[in-house]
Amino acid sequence: MKYLIVGLGNIGAEYELTRHNIGFLVLDRLADKFGVDFAQVRYGMQASLRHKGRTLYLHKPNTYMNLSGKAVNYWLQALKIPKSQLLVVTDDIALPFGKLRMRAKGSAAGHNGLQNIIDLTGGQDFPRLRFGIGNNFSRGQQVDYVLSRFSQEEFDALPPLLDKACEMILAFCTIGIDRAMNQYND
Repeated sequence: MKYLIVGLGNIGAEYELTRHNIGFLVLDRLADKFGVDFAQVRYGMQASLRHKGRTLYLHKPNTYMNLSGKAVNYWLQALKIPKSQLLVVTDDIALPFGKLRMRAKGSAAGHNGLQNIIDLTGGQDFPRLRFGIGNNFSRGQQVDYVLSRFSQEEFDALPPLLDKACEMILAFCTIGIDRAMNQYND
């Protein structure tokens, strides 16, 4: 069984530790746990790992957030992976900081990266892991907020949250979306 795990984010040092790049941070953490390195591939950086008889392809698109669907669609086809075995890890302002929620499908909810994936893969029917980044911003300041770095307090709280996100990804690949949601969503 093969899985495509896509962490959403933007490339470049100026985006490195921003809230919008939580997908990249989660995949970096998972790659570190398995001792695998990312290599440059078409439309991004990719690493692969084996876990309980499954192959996980970890992909960080270099297309910038709003064009993430280009990378996702390409790699789904190139690796011959069905959308049901795709998991997109993304930030979510509708969830409080640190809240993790897995869903089998859903709308973009205003997230341009998710919308582009929906547009280019032909629908909302793909699993996603939403990582809450909170919504501590004033009206009209959403872009500045998601592209800002975590506060020191948030940054200090990240390691166990990243670990939990990694556990959820592995659960998705081994016990399936329904059991993973039952086990981890609260």
